[in-house]
Amino acid sequence: MKIEDYMIPCMNKSLFGVDCPGCGTQRALLLVLKGEFTEAFCMFPAIYTLIPFFVITGLHFIDKSRNYHKLMVSLAIVNAVIMIISYIYKQTHF
Repeated sequence: MKIEDYMIPCMNKSLFGVDCPGCGTQRALLLVLKGEFTEAFCMFPAIYTLIPFFVITGLHFIDKSRNYHKLMVSLAIVNAVIMIISYIYKQTHF
């Protein structure tokens, strides 16, 4: 039994046959966990901003004494920009 068997399929790709901006996130995270960092970046370039975003978001809910709001918003914006640029690149070059 492999973890790849339990990955959630992209509904956008299943219904319309077109990748969404988040396609590749699960596979890229799995590649990061396996230590295949270059392959993870090629699969989904925003993975390296998405991981810190989720860590900071978790800290925001756990540690109420500090204000993580500005950092969360900054990481979200950077992540969105990277996702949009990589999505446009994938659509025009593949």
